[in-house]
Amino acid sequence: MLDRFSSQADLYAQYRIDYPAELYDWLLPQVAHHNQAWDCATGNGQVAAVLAQHFRQVEATDISQAQLDKAAAHPNIHYHITPAEHTPFAPASFDLITVAQAVHWFEPDAFVDEVRRVARPGGIVAEWGYGLVQVSPEIDPLIRKFHDETMGPYWDPNRQHITNEYAHLPFPFAKVQHKRFAVRRQWSAEWMLNYLRTWSSVAKYQKQHDQDPVAKLAAELSQRWGSAERPVVFPVFLRLGVVE
Repeated sequence: MLDRFSSQADLYAQYRIDYPAELYDWLLPQVAHHNQAWDCATGNGQVAAVLAQHFRQVEATDISQAQLDKAAAHPNIHYHITPAEHTPFAPASFDLITVAQAVHWFEPDAFVDEVRRVARPGGIVAEWGYGLVQVSPEIDPLIRKFHDETMGPYWDPNRQHITNEYAHLPFPFAKVQHKRFAVRRQWSAEWMLNYLRTWSSVAKYQKQHDQDPVAKLAAELSQRWGSAERPVVFPVFLRLGVVE
């Protein structure tokens, strides 16, 4: 797994979304025991911080030290630099394993094997992600064009798994459930532009060309957006399974 997010760790910590309470309200009652949870590819620890309120111990892993440097310290969260597919954890350790907006970057079969190794029998694995932001009929086509055309050559091929909502990634677990949620925020044009700068494709473009591609979009997006904050919506998709 390549590190695609260290270069924009500051922006990521400030401008990436967190997840709605409804997601956790649905997920957590399905976990039989709340002893240990593993938040894989934790980034700046936003999911781990929620899990820490419900589990005795949370192990949070990522391959980016820059991301983990932005994570808040918590007495029952342990942060580790380790790939998703090969962890230091003992077999049958976890009641819950979560992956938010990251499983598409993993080596899929190796990750499934690791989940089976470290999950307790009957443990829950939950993987979720979110699609392209939705704003309004006059702004959505502009963001879509930037996503598909301007950034198209700079997206890693694995990004297609977000578009098809993980349909082609293995999930060989029992009692599989699918669920949808929505993240709703009020954003200014400036906030949206900085969110776009967290994209891995934008970081790749900047590395190759030493230019900020979002700057080319800024004037038109800001004009269409106006000075007021607007409601934005991120569609969230989730799949849950039981490790037997």
